[in-house]
Amino acid sequence: MQNSTFQEPIRIQKVIAQAGIASRRAAEKLILSGVVMLNGKIVKEMGQRMIIGKDHLSVEGHRVKLSQQKKTQVYALYKPKNCITTLNDPEGRATISDFFPRTSTRLFPVGRLDYDAEGLILLTNDGDLSQRLIHPSHKVRKGYFVKVRGIVNNETLSSLRQGPIIEKKKHLPVKVKILHTINDKTWLEIFLKEGTNRQIKKMLLHLGFPVQKIKRFQVGPINLGDLQAGESRALKSEEIKQIMTN
Repeated sequence: MQNSTFQEPIRIQKVIAQAGIASRRAAEKLILSGVVMLNGKIVKEMGQRMIIGKDHLSVEGHRVKLSQQKKTQVYALYKPKNCITTLNDPEGRATISDFFPRTSTRLFPVGRLDYDAEGLILLTNDGDLSQRLIHPSHKVRKGYFVKVRGIVNNETLSSLRQGPIIEKKKHLPVKVKILHTINDKTWLEIFLKEGTNRQIKKMLLHLGFPVQKIKRFQVGPINLGDLQAGESRALKSEEIKQIMTN
């Protein structure tokens, strides 16, 4: 007879996220790599579910225990240029983990920035918080300073404000304004409510303006502030609440 204290079955990737091991998207990659085991057997189905308190889940040989989940922590990190937004790189390039703050909590990056982009990226041990920030349905606003080659005028940017079409797919309207021009370069301020792969580079190149620099200065209600490249700071509890209610 089933114990009445058992919960309803829950997707394994959600359990991994709740335990602060990885975001749900990263948890799916862990499953595909064959390092996730349920009741002693390798998990092979992405949608497989488990009952917390009854089933036993492990990741890379370590038992997942939600009861030992630590308090939600979030850090703001200034990701330097020429750095991969992963925890390790087989090619030996610098990764974002090289700049993680010293903490006993296992952190992972929320979303990503291109190798040659710099600026604000959040780190957390909370998979649900990560999901809220990166899933397109939540439309979390992200702000960027972007330098392009060429002189841009407002009329040229009208298609972005109406919603750019990238690779035959319509995207959400982009908030964009011209900051200033220097010689043959233009600096733009861009806000996105989605962030598909290389979106900024693709939509500006389509208009004839190759991107030369990208610096993200805002994610939701959190700003880069005075952080310098490679520096980080812990978010206050009030800031974490703002993220969850934004």
